[in-house]
Amino acid sequence: MTRSPRVIGAEHIADARQNGRQLLEILPGDIVTQLARESAESAHITLVDGPLEKPAIPRTDGAITLQRSLYRRNPKWIAPKPSQGSSPGTISRLALIGAGGVGLNIAHLVANRGIANEVALIDVAPGVAEAAALDLNHASGITRSGTHVQGSADLSLIADAQVVVITAGRPRSPGMSRADLMTINRRIIQSISESVRTHAPDSIVIVVTNPLDEMTMTVLEGTGFPYHRVLGMAGTLDSSRFRWSLAQKAGVPVSDVEAVTLGSHGGEMVPIVSTALIRNKPVTTVLSEDEIRDCVETTVHGGESVVALRKTGSATLAPAHAVCELLDAIRGARPGALPVSVMLNGSYGIHDVVLGVPCVLDSSGLREIIELSITDEEQVLLEAAAESVRNRLDQAANTNI
Repeated sequence: MTRSPRVIGAEHIADARQNGRQLLEILPGDIVTQLARESAESAHITLVDGPLEKPAIPRTDGAITLQRSLYRRNPKWIAPKPSQGSSPGTISRLALIGAGGVGLNIAHLVANRGIANEVALIDVAPGVAEAAALDLNHASGITRSGTHVQGSADLSLIADAQVVVITAGRPRSPGMSRADLMTINRRIIQSISESVRTHAPDSIVIVVTNPLDEMTMTVLEGTGFPYHRVLGMAGTLDSSRFRWSLAQKAGVPVSDVEAVTLGSHGGEMVPIVSTALIRNKPVTTVLSEDEIRDCVETTVHGGESVVALRKTGSATLAPAHAVCELLDAIRGARPGALPVSVMLNGSYGIHDVVLGVPCVLDSSGLREIIELSITDEEQVLLEAAAESVRNRLDQAANTNI
């Protein structure tokens, strides 16, 4: 039987590490992505060219086999429990602060996919969260979802949350940049951070409110949480937009594209062209420089394009799916690295600022930052993004926003 070659990605490395394997066999024809090689080096997993020699199958004496068979027929014999492989867990309690378009779509996806046992939906507008929770609970009679949803305007409902997702804040309107939201949303996030620190002191926090990187820094400061428990959803969404744009330009399914976007969630985002693949080929061999440039521009301005069309709000569906990808990584249902905004303390040569980089997550939050081999130009853009975030935060602090 002819064997189809595999594409070895970071998820294969994560699976090998989770199962305690130190070697990963690479068979002829297999393609190993650059992210997989970086992840393997970081995890101290050796990629070995195969096929490896298979161990001989032990031969068992027939009399012993018969004896074991008869023993199992004994009524006192109890079958051993099957070995437990790696399987995703379920988030015990998820709190969503903000029941607008993004928060409501997250709640809907979480309930339908069984990501969490309980969902607490909070919104300052009286009745909004309660109505959404009741609506979702009514839907469970059709979906058969076991997730129980509660709604309230009281932030104390986040108590005992394992994960808190913050989507509250003013959305963008046409012509407004993410930075323009700094004045309004920073005050909102500071207040929410105090409540999270009080009511959910052991939680992992995922920030969605814009400007994303700056608001993630604000949550870090306001909660006083360790950096591995405060995450920003940014590169996850931007990478999805980048993959879609490349697929559209190349005329291939999105599943044939591997690409990642790092840096800031905004104009300084850095789509990493050097590691992007289309059908396992470097993107530079499939698309022209002008086509790639168009894809980068489409990605950078993806959010603005949605805002311009909606007029009165920003994207809701794609951000909700991006948050669920982070939730899946936290609960062990999504192996491998994915781009997340986290505090950098030396990774990529950057210190003391939140920025989107490839991260491995688990039930404690950030487990590991993966450093890709990027070009000098991409490194310069990443450092420029970090400086921009720093400058905006300094400006906000100096003006007592």
